[in-house]
Amino acid sequence: MARTKSFLQWLTHDKLGFFTIVLTLFWLKTYFIYLTKFNLGAVGPMQQFLLLLNPIPAGMLLLGIGLFFKGRKSYWIIVIIDFLLTLWLFSNILYYREFSNFLSFSIIKTSGSTSDNLGKSIVGITLASDFLAFLDIGIIIALLATKVIRIDVRPLRLKLLSLIELLAVCLMGLDLMMAQKDRSGLLTRTFDNNYIVKYLGINEYALYDGYKTAQTSAQMANANVSDLKSVQKYLKATYVKPNKSYTGVAKGKNVLIIHLESFQQFLIGYKWKGKAVTPNLNKIFHAKDTISFDNFFNQVGQGKTSDAEMMLENSLYGLQSGSAMSSYGTSNTFESAPAILHQSGGYTTAVMHGGEGSFWNRNNAYKSFGYQYFMPLSYYQNKPGYYIGYGLKDKLFFKQSIKYIERLPQPFYLKMITVTNHYPYQLDKANQSIDKTDTGDETVDGYVQTAHYLDQAIGELMAWMKKTGLDKNTLLVFYGDHYGISGNHHKASAELLGKDEFNDFDNLNFQRVPLMFHMKGLKGKIDHTYGGEIDVLPTLLNLLGISDKNTIQFGHDLLSKNAPQIVAQRNGDFITPEYAKVSGDYYYTKTGEEISHPDKKLKSELASISNRVTTQLSLSDRVINGNLLRFYRPKWFKKVQIKDYDYNKKVSLEKLKDSNVKTSLWYRNHKKSTESKFKTDAPELKK
Repeated sequence: MARTKSFLQWLTHDKLGFFTIVLTLFWLKTYFIYLTKFNLGAVGPMQQFLLLLNPIPAGMLLLGIGLFFKGRKSYWIIVIIDFLLTLWLFSNILYYREFSNFLSFSIIKTSGSTSDNLGKSIVGITLASDFLAFLDIGIIIALLATKVIRIDVRPLRLKLLSLIELLAVCLMGLDLMMAQKDRSGLLTRTFDNNYIVKYLGINEYALYDGYKTAQTSAQMANANVSDLKSVQKYLKATYVKPNKSYTGVAKGKNVLIIHLESFQQFLIGYKWKGKAVTPNLNKIFHAKDTISFDNFFNQVGQGKTSDAEMMLENSLYGLQSGSAMSSYGTSNTFESAPAILHQSGGYTTAVMHGGEGSFWNRNNAYKSFGYQYFMPLSYYQNKPGYYIGYGLKDKLFFKQSIKYIERLPQPFYLKMITVTNHYPYQLDKANQSIDKTDTGDETVDGYVQTAHYLDQAIGELMAWMKKTGLDKNTLLVFYGDHYGISGNHHKASAELLGKDEFNDFDNLNFQRVPLMFHMKGLKGKIDHTYGGEIDVLPTLLNLLGISDKNTIQFGHDLLSKNAPQIVAQRNGDFITPEYAKVSGDYYYTKTGEEISHPDKKLKSELASISNRVTTQLSLSDRVINGNLLRFYRPKWFKKVQIKDYDYNKKVSLEKLKDSNVKTSLWYRNHKKSTESKFKTDAPELKK
């Protein structure tokens, strides 16, 4: 009994005892959060042990800094460090819940370009239990304030303090050694940040990410033309010839890309309470003049929508960490779809978006891509009730876009970015025309309502195109940019799909999004080829009769008879018609059965696919991080000059009026607007 009292006295009356209390609570708290707030997938005794161990070294190292200070200051510095570590942990809880990933320096650095309406999103995903992360700090402060913990002002010997820090570093090194033994190449060939946190810890991940961020800066400075040649060599060796029977079938046609925000493939044909969620898109998907892909996957990383745009416009992957458009959209040289189509086909190029122009650095990146016109929120009337979530409601956005579309000289390449179907899937009552689902997951249940609203807006746009005749000379491209329901909602996802359970393999399959090419006279079909967003540009270029053979593109024509059908995910996972890789485990795609004991031949085949995926991702990263396209000077392509573009509203509208308008819809309609032909049931316009 005396010994227990003595030990308690040491804990509450000695500085090292206080340090031990704080470190122990931090360790247990972090481990508990690992288990309950993240989906790290620790399997086997070694991974479980490392997950338990890894909060200790960084906690000991960082909290130990406070021990070097004298008197009362030492105690409060330890508490402040604990608070900062907890704040980092708390921020990652919220970020992970929505994005199934961890915060990176690239994301934090570019947060100004993605801040629009984030406050509302954060409120929507925060749970009361998340604040328990700060509970131990509150208890410690209370114990200090009530003098249950008494401050020991005696200084500690420098030798002892150095020993504590050395022990922390040794534990960190031991953790890394065991992690490398369990997973070879952890820090050199890992694209999934879950692995870094699982093996090394969330604070070590921050250190690793900071190092990688600095490394990419150095990579750009040291890159040279030989780096580009190695990329070209790989692309030449893996080049897939496009399907000749489709080459040029849309030559000279307008291209209208409809960016379907957060729209997943399962919504096509999906019914809720007997009502089709997306009747208009269902009709387009199954139309005889639509080429629809039902095994088409999003491949985004942390950059989400911006990653989808990077792949769509450039056939380059997004980055492992952060957003390429935000980080490199202003400085890098690109060989993008709008520049290619303008130079090779005389296209007028434009983007229309009812959100802020600075979001994802679009107002700068689009200039680097070669877009002649960018019409963000400042081009649109925004009255109370018009704006929801991340931009104008889709019906109002399409309605107001008509006056700009009809003035574009044809042929045009136009991308229209919808936003109403964006998380947190909120819609005012007047616009709700289908019930929410009843999974009990608030994040998920509004999804069908906003998807249904988006579909109605698409129907109104299609009706206008038919009335004006624009549908007869336009190739429509519909694509979903990324998932709407993240991998942190397995229970709700299972209910929506009518499944008994929903695992990580199911979630990989859930990454399917729509891709449709729709045009009058097009020989349509539902194509079961496996592909992803990286493949859209080569497929589109072939349909338009523009060769992609001498381009720096990592995708291929999805209609090619020799399509490799290997769909890489940004974290290094993949899916093919036969096999899938999820978090280091392999599965048979058709059955979902795990491949637990592959024979030598199968093991070699899986390793070959995995190696191809990591090689592609690495080389694409090298192109962006090293800005390698600055060394690319083909005769057929002229480098885009940012200074040639100005998105000022007055300047752009004057330019449209002064352009060769004889090919525009406005001119062909006897110099009269077609706005009256656009019919919408938007309740905001009936007030």
